[in-house]
Amino acid sequence: MPGTQETGRERGAIVINVFSVPEGHEAEEIVAALRDITEQVMRHQPGFRQAVIHVSLNRKHVANYAEWDSAEAFGQVMQNGEVRAHIAEIDRLFPHEANIYQVVGTYNADGELV
Repeated sequence: MPGTQETGRERGAIVINVFSVPEGHEAEEIVAALRDITEQVMRHQPGFRQAVIHVSLNRKHVANYAEWDSAEAFGQVMQNGEVRAHIAEIDRLFPHEANIYQVVGTYNADGELV
């Protein structure tokens, strides 16, 4: 259920961004760019909770899973000029698809956690 408590806090908005590694580039380049923007800029923004960077086993894709307090908090951050400047360089070099998601269920080996 949206808005319910999850491990002691309200569920937020999840941004999942999947990057393709273009010919002539390495997954590590995208990982480094995502680490830099997360460490230098995003983690200092209001509403940021965490980011997790994943690399596919075939090294052809990198996924960034970022958790925010709300879609509105993420939207406000995306209006920040410093954030836009960092993202513009990533956008230019690495094709990707980003979407904002809402958590509707979390499962572990014992069943759903709510």
